[in-house]
Amino acid sequence: MLYRLHELNRNLFNPLLSWSQASAKMLSAPDSWLSQLPFAQRVAANCELVYRIGKEYEKPSFDIRAVNAHGHDVAVVEQIALAKPFCNLLRFKRFSDDVETLAALKNDPTVLVVAPLSGHHATLLRDTVRSLLPEHKVFITDWIDARMVPAEAGPFHLDDYVATMREFIAHIGANNLHVISVCQPTVPVLGAIALMASNGETLPRTLTLMGGPIDTRMSPTGVDDLATHKSLSWFENTLVQEVPDNYPGRGRRVYPGFLQHAGFLAMNPGRHFMSHWDFYENLCRGDLEDAEAHRRFYDEYNAVLDMPAEYYLDTIKTVFQEHALPLGTWDVAGERVRPQDIRSTALFTIEGELDDISGLGQTRAAHDLCTNLPAATKRHLTVEGAGHYGIFSGRRWRNVVYPQVREFIRAHG
Repeated sequence: MLYRLHELNRNLFNPLLSWSQASAKMLSAPDSWLSQLPFAQRVAANCELVYRIGKEYEKPSFDIRAVNAHGHDVAVVEQIALAKPFCNLLRFKRFSDDVETLAALKNDPTVLVVAPLSGHHATLLRDTVRSLLPEHKVFITDWIDARMVPAEAGPFHLDDYVATMREFIAHIGANNLHVISVCQPTVPVLGAIALMASNGETLPRTLTLMGGPIDTRMSPTGVDDLATHKSLSWFENTLVQEVPDNYPGRGRRVYPGFLQHAGFLAMNPGRHFMSHWDFYENLCRGDLEDAEAHRRFYDEYNAVLDMPAEYYLDTIKTVFQEHALPLGTWDVAGERVRPQDIRSTALFTIEGELDDISGLGQTRAAHDLCTNLPAATKRHLTVEGAGHYGIFSGRRWRNVVYPQVREFIRAHG
């Protein structure tokens, strides 16, 4: 019912939003006579603010068309390497007409970036991918909005997530593969590699875990407190909704993206309010550069997807309530997950000092689980002054984190 009310509200406000968008353009366009009217700039700012607060945000594109690799500009093309109902394995294929550059590109290490399935699209890791591409062959998990997956595709559980990771790793080939897992997927990715190790399969060369909930008993955050103080039935009865009839996934049970987005905003309401106020003031002053930076950030931040209910509830139960991975009680498809069986995959854990989603020590806990990895193959980094997003995007990622990730991959490649 809540999802249907959300859709009804969106449809009711669409005419107002369309009018606001058109008015903002007419009142701010330099070649429009309306922009010369008194107070036109301030009225245009009001209209655009209304439009951007109420509009529906679509999935952004990665928009990485070229990078400078090995001293040459090379073209980049997105390709779907493997398509699954709930996730596409996306490859950023690099092309060059220069023979020497092409040979160098082929010798670069291969990286699989596992993007979180936790509300935002994989494009949130655009900066991560852009930094990696000059020196790596890059794949990424591109999760599909669950409301766009027909009900006939069946459910998607946490076990299916682990199986998907194993399938993607096998498809790429683990021999020269380096896996980077960001936030939520640190648990299923570590589980997948542990199961591969237990079954004697070839493992990736390295595993980098960034800001993830390996053991949420360490430095609990507001996210952890909510998950532990509410019963699983509360999450199912309060947050899980059915997809309305106007989407391909009609009838599918999901955790809607608009609820997850509301949760994101509720964590730092003051900061988001001030950001929008600054945006309004920048428009009024004609500071178009800062206003455009605001648009770019919130075009990404406000674009959210629905998660399959089965996976969402499994994650709440397994990761946050039962702590099954650190306690050694996690079974996937009837097989016990044993991180201690990992003996050859080098491990790098990264945490942000100010992370308010995955607290300090939660990701580092992976070292205590992988007891049979030699000390020389383990590394940890705490990024001073960095929040959750700062460890994989922005200045600290580019200047502090990425150089160490690159060196770690080279050291164990």
